[in-house]
Amino acid sequence: MDIARGLVAIAAAIAVFTGFATGFGEGKIGTQAVESVGKNPEAFDKIRTMMILGDAISETCAIYGLLIAIILIFVFA
Repeated sequence: MDIARGLVAIAAAIAVFTGFATGFGEGKIGTQAVESVGKNPEAFDKIRTMMILGDAISETCAIYGLLIAIILIFVFA
């Protein structure tokens, strides 16, 4: 039973690791938005809207990873 609990812990850690990729993606979105506003300040409203939408979509990946990790820990461990 100890091996199974260890494997569940490893699987939960991998699921939570999606937060790393999400953070990287959101940073990239922010960087590109700032560069775009620097090049075209008149399009600030459209760029901000698209940036927020992109951040929200990428954040769902981290939320799903956290949800899977919680399910793994509390149901299978």
